[in-house]
Amino acid sequence: MTATLPATHVFDVDQLSFEADVLQASLHTPVLVDFWATWCEPCKTLGPMLEKLAAEYNGAFRLGKVDVDTQQELAGMFGIRSIPTVMLVKDGQVLDGFTGALPEGQLREFLARHVQPLAAAAEEEAVDEAAAETPEQAVQRWQQAIAAEPDQAALKLELALALMRAGQLAAAEAQLVALPANLATDARAQRLRSELDLAQALVAAPTLAALQQRVQADPSDWEARDLLGVRLLHEGDAAGGLEQFLAILQHARDWNGGAGKQRLLAAFATLDDAELVGRYRRKMASLLF
Repeated sequence: MTATLPATHVFDVDQLSFEADVLQASLHTPVLVDFWATWCEPCKTLGPMLEKLAAEYNGAFRLGKVDVDTQQELAGMFGIRSIPTVMLVKDGQVLDGFTGALPEGQLREFLARHVQPLAAAAEEEAVDEAAAETPEQAVQRWQQAIAAEPDQAALKLELALALMRAGQLAAAEAQLVALPANLATDARAQRLRSELDLAQALVAAPTLAALQQRVQADPSDWEARDLLGVRLLHEGDAAGGLEQFLAILQHARDWNGGAGKQRLLAAFATLDDAELVGRYRRKMASLLF
């Protein structure tokens, strides 16, 4: 499958170019990443439709193509289990995605949720700023929307996200568990799961100082390192937290069911620093492959 559109719209992605061409570039323009393979029949259906839409949107988003056969490490870093898998990257983070060859109508609906002409996006941002609301107000708004349209499952995901932002962890967890299967794999739902896992780890965790003392006394106290990493993330020291998880992956890869790798992936899903995430993805990959 060869991209037939100008490079400004469609381009090939490899592990070396991913950080600059996808993560960094998405800070300015959303990037749709298509994980595909030449032998994949659904990919042959989906790929041309994505390229058609990239041309139609005329630069409102770019389409990056990842051949999973030649870029196995990159596919592994993102946990790609089936193809085609499509991820929308915006502001340096995976914002949404889907698996399988969707019909064109559903593709348009997917794009319409996230991608708009620059003028429309600027207008929406101004409206959002004027209508700023507290997390508690957002919870109430989504609860009212669900009461009015109880069959709209997508509203329940919005409520779960609002509950998380409001610090209502148990309620957010309940909403997340109750999501239908198609929404449970939504990129925002997966990010929420990562945020909840990290937040719940701190519910009964020792203080930052106590955890630092434990690690200093015993560098192989993996439980202390794990919780210290989460504490540091929570305190805003993302690099320090990632270093703790990386140490677990390097020296005790199988500890607690591979917790080092799982914590790294969860942290990547919640961090908005594209450069930092890209750097530590490469460090993780160097230990795994």
